[in-house]
Amino acid sequence: MNTHTPLKSDFTAIHAQLATIVGAGLLTAADDMAPFLRDWRGIYTGNAIAVVRPANVDELSRVVALCATHNISIVPQGGNTGMCGAATPAAGAHAIVIGLSRMNRILDVDALNNTMTVEAGCILANIQQAATAVGRLFPLSLGAEGSCQIGGNLSTNAGGVNVLRYGNTRDQVLGLEVVLADGRIWNGLRSLRKDNTGYDLKQLFIGAEGTLGIISTAVLKLQPRPRSQVVAFAAIESPDAAVALLAMLRARCGDAVTAFELISRPCLDLVFKNIPATRDPLGDRHDWYVLTELGDAGDDAALQSRVEAALTESAEAGGVLDAAIAASGAQAAAFWKLRESIPDAARIAGHDLDVLIKLGFRELQGNILKAARYGVWSLRHGGGPGRSDGPPGFWDVFDGQHATEATLEMMNGGPEATLIIERTCSATAPLSVARNRHNIIWKMAHLPARALRDLRRGRWAIQSHLDLHGMNRHEAHEQVAVFLGEAQSEGKRCLRIVHGRGNGSPGREGILRQLVKNWLARRKDVLAFCHAPPNDGGEGALWLLLKTEKPGLR
Repeated sequence: MNTHTPLKSDFTAIHAQLATIVGAGLLTAADDMAPFLRDWRGIYTGNAIAVVRPANVDELSRVVALCATHNISIVPQGGNTGMCGAATPAAGAHAIVIGLSRMNRILDVDALNNTMTVEAGCILANIQQAATAVGRLFPLSLGAEGSCQIGGNLSTNAGGVNVLRYGNTRDQVLGLEVVLADGRIWNGLRSLRKDNTGYDLKQLFIGAEGTLGIISTAVLKLQPRPRSQVVAFAAIESPDAAVALLAMLRARCGDAVTAFELISRPCLDLVFKNIPATRDPLGDRHDWYVLTELGDAGDDAALQSRVEAALTESAEAGGVLDAAIAASGAQAAAFWKLRESIPDAARIAGHDLDVLIKLGFRELQGNILKAARYGVWSLRHGGGPGRSDGPPGFWDVFDGQHATEATLEMMNGGPEATLIIERTCSATAPLSVARNRHNIIWKMAHLPARALRDLRRGRWAIQSHLDLHGMNRHEAHEQVAVFLGEAQSEGKRCLRIVHGRGNGSPGREGILRQLVKNWLARRKDVLAFCHAPPNDGGEGALWLLLKTEKPGLR
């Protein structure tokens, strides 16, 4: 029997119970909640019953149990630095945002065992500083480290710039404490490295984005702090030259290579235009650059000598065109500022397209220039440790106008598409709500590219259409199901759903459109769909491509 209490429009009773649990950690005023209801890029804004900030795991457990009892949705939120809107509640949702910023204590630092126990709300930079204070290194490092929280890093399995040497966040964890969906607390806090006792349950929660439970505490691995460090910024001839340079650095320096980032010239131009106090490290303009960092236990002179040898070898082969090695910590920080400022520069410039591609680097290399021809703003690929084809991570920016054509061109490498285009704007948040500029949603890895190109260009004749104007969500859901069922039975393949005509509520139409997209994404009979923004009359539409049993038209 379902014992959940149905929600009412008046949440006074819920607020009172939450206040009893968290006291001043409860936020219900609109102005107080606003920062928690908008994503970092300012694209998504949601609603919530309340924002709850527990101070410890007991309060967190009781809040989650209360939400389970009353069937209230939960949106866990760390530092709210994500680029996908995954930590933003949906508009119109009856949800509670649980922020962990008050759970920010470093509980233990064990330099001899190379471990640190921290609460989930700890800022990543504070963890790094605590490790430095005892002569150790916590290697996770990313641009938002001054405001992101370790709980969010763990929940998204963040990669960061040091993934080549140290791995993703899941590789930096020994134990977890997690509040499960019913409020129970699972204690998996372990500091033992050689733990071969059964299932490694903590890995279920790392990268799960709060869907299985909310991480409350973690035991992190610390690493020996490198005694020497070299940071180099090099202009290179092509992405192929970057891969060759990485191989040379590894051959001469071994595991000392901790970071290796490929950056295009338009990326730098975007930073120079929008971020103050940034300048070109090299004199001349080049199409491609590499930013790399190396560190080991030896002395600086020996490591720098090996790096210079690798750069010289690559230059002689025509790969490296120019290079600068940081002469000070300040110069190294200036090099890294260029890389870490790209998201801020893109946000200021109003660019938000990011295409995540799951491919080995050898397959990806040939597609980079295709993307460049069509103007994909951001094309990302992250490598991993221990992979023979592990590439540098890169964030590449082009003159973005025709991303749809670029994606289709990239997909058209054979009889069927071989790329998997994720519905995400971030490699670390695959459950996000973000969409690309043209709102293309690819549902299958093996989708005939020519068919979808023709769909986008309007070359498929619309065989049937459905107008949702004036319907509520329940009526729309029923009509969409009937509409698709009839189309399937009649052998119709190309459909159109109209979702607004301007005289309705734009906000409600937007919510309805997103709901319809979610319904379509769950149906196995829908191959793909794309959204056309509202025209001058306020009418928007979704084009659908259905499966068929006819040969050649899967």
